[in-house]
Amino acid sequence: MSQDNQEILTVIYKNLYRTGCVSLVGTALILSVAFSPQKTLAQSAYPLQWEENLPGVWQAVVNQAGPHNFVDLAAKKPRAKAIKALGQTSFPLEREDIYAEIRDGQTYLRLPLQKGEQIYGLGLNFKSIQQTGQVKRLHMDHYGNSDNGRTHAPVPFYVSSRGYGVFINSTQYIDIYVGSAVRKDNPNAPTPRDRNTDPNWSANPFSDAIEILIPAEQAELIVFEGNTPLKAVQRFNLFFGGGVIPPKWGLGFWHRTPTLYGDQDVMQEIAEFEKNNFPLDVIGLEPGWHSKSYPGTFEWDSERFPEPSAFIRKAENKQVKINLWCNPYLSPESTMYNALNPLSASHTVWGGIVPDLNLEAVRTIYGEHLMEHEVGIGVSGFKIDEVDGYDHWLWPDVATFPSGVAASQMRQTYGLQFMNLVTNLYRQRNTRTYGLVRANNAGGVALPYVLYNDQYAHQDFITGLINSSFCGVLWVPEVRSSKNAEEWLRRMQTSCFSPMAMINAWSSGTQPWSFPEVYEACQEVAFLRMQLLPYLYSTFAQYYFEGIPPFRAMVLEDDYRQPPATLAGELDDTSNPYQEAIRKENTSQYMMGDNLMVAPLFAGEKEREVILPSGRWYDFYTGELVGNGEVINVAPPINQIPLFVKNGGIIPMMDPIRQTSEWTEDTALEIRVYGTAPGTFTLYDDDGASFDFEQGEYTTKLLDAENGTGKLIDLESNGPWTYGEINWVFMSKN
Repeated sequence: MSQDNQEILTVIYKNLYRTGCVSLVGTALILSVAFSPQKTLAQSAYPLQWEENLPGVWQAVVNQAGPHNFVDLAAKKPRAKAIKALGQTSFPLEREDIYAEIRDGQTYLRLPLQKGEQIYGLGLNFKSIQQTGQVKRLHMDHYGNSDNGRTHAPVPFYVSSRGYGVFINSTQYIDIYVGSAVRKDNPNAPTPRDRNTDPNWSANPFSDAIEILIPAEQAELIVFEGNTPLKAVQRFNLFFGGGVIPPKWGLGFWHRTPTLYGDQDVMQEIAEFEKNNFPLDVIGLEPGWHSKSYPGTFEWDSERFPEPSAFIRKAENKQVKINLWCNPYLSPESTMYNALNPLSASHTVWGGIVPDLNLEAVRTIYGEHLMEHEVGIGVSGFKIDEVDGYDHWLWPDVATFPSGVAASQMRQTYGLQFMNLVTNLYRQRNTRTYGLVRANNAGGVALPYVLYNDQYAHQDFITGLINSSFCGVLWVPEVRSSKNAEEWLRRMQTSCFSPMAMINAWSSGTQPWSFPEVYEACQEVAFLRMQLLPYLYSTFAQYYFEGIPPFRAMVLEDDYRQPPATLAGELDDTSNPYQEAIRKENTSQYMMGDNLMVAPLFAGEKEREVILPSGRWYDFYTGELVGNGEVINVAPPINQIPLFVKNGGIIPMMDPIRQTSEWTEDTALEIRVYGTAPGTFTLYDDDGASFDFEQGEYTTKLLDAENGTGKLIDLESNGPWTYGEINWVFMSKN
């Protein structure tokens, strides 16, 4: 086709599209044939046809969604009622500026990008939050210290600062160019500059497009409108079933023991926690519980654990749950091996077979074995390891699986499928689980697992926690070892303000008291987490019911993304430090729930800068006003992680408890109220253990504070209520 004809085609096509005279796919086909009889639809770029199946959720398909896609694999169906509650919206982009093209067996997608628009998400990143100008290949892998798309959760979803999100429903390795490539037909193309003489020359000139390459002839795009970035994230999370509410014990303190510990060693460890008066709800066993591991058997070692059921009962008598390490690769010595060998991949991992989890027979054999040997005797959950990468030991992309699913797509989803398999076993028993995993992806938001990895950069851990809020996963900045006491304490503080408070001592053998000089401070922050469980549990309920991440980036806060009115205007960055600060990536402070902001310190730091969103903010510990829409410096005592509460913020707390088993009927509550503005908070409760809450068996009450008076208002009263006496404490005088 000539250049002139191409231009004519574009004009005719866009006019037909805007007027709705002809269907989009039909138009593309008719026009391509008219100008070039040899051309087919598969070789022509065309806008997509969108269908709004839920309010604010639009889907468009190129050919078809493709087999083995994330929507089909999702653990749960969309929470339609909750999505509808977010209200009606309009399509957030210019439809005619979204194009698809199939060429050389691959799908090319192009979406618009405005100047100044920031893009967040595209998986679990550890170095950066803003992704504009980046190039990524979303590829399930162990994180390799670079935000290049190879990560433990390469979720193909991005969120725009303009208040919408885009999800690519494909389990292929996807290449995404986020405003990093300038097309020559770009009407907004930047003016070429002379690098030799022009100080404004840029190696990354502005591009008005996000371009996506999928190595398949099918694709599905889903656009989520929200008016704000947070509401777009909510719709995404609710589309995949909503977040999780962990069992109450899952939010207590966790400790993982060294690899070769046996039952007596574990019971001694439990006794040490009790003796030292340190919180403990879960003990995690590492590979040594298996009779063989790497590859594993999923059968107990008869010397280290001669009577597994009796051991689990002993731990339960101490109010401690048992969590088991595993990876899915089966040793020839496993009793499942012969049955699963013909149903496994062409390649092995550490000499163990890789069962094809797409096959119902595989899920049945695995499920029956796990139920008999682990779940059925009281194991509370699993740590699912090594389902992410590296290339040199995981199955290669040339491997084949009996189901016919490509090895690369299995790589993207294997962790997701194993989590789903295990979670369904607990659903059969109506018992909630909570565990760890090394790989998650789109559709895993409803699965009760927290991601971790083998990297150990403390700052990166916090950046990962922040980024997790953009892609429907949870992340834990676990504690393993430290160079000195200060680092140990700082790591303990951040772990206690995350989805899972945990020491992972599988290699180091460390304990909370390994650094005696800071033990009391470690004990203090662990008990503070236990006190905050009513607030944290209610925050996870909000994750389930409304799709709001319990731990989230500051840019998801409305009052953070725009300067307050007193500072807005014509001021430049030099004269307006606040505007300068909020334009930078904030990789070290985050929100825990709606009211509490966390700004951790790292080893070697005595003070830090904190960016306060507009509105008054108060010190959590004292209730004193610290600022309003400004940058402040704080230098807290070493035993305090900096915490701030927004004006009108309500924080329900209980007395310090060592174990969640003490969180029982008639638990007294202290309701802290900060600032002078009216405030509300929805306090949630259920039985803390079963899935009955999904059937409406829960209780919610509205905490309402105004003018120094607090009220408790009944909302839903269809389930347990563990709270008794309530004491309102108004923390702030101004």
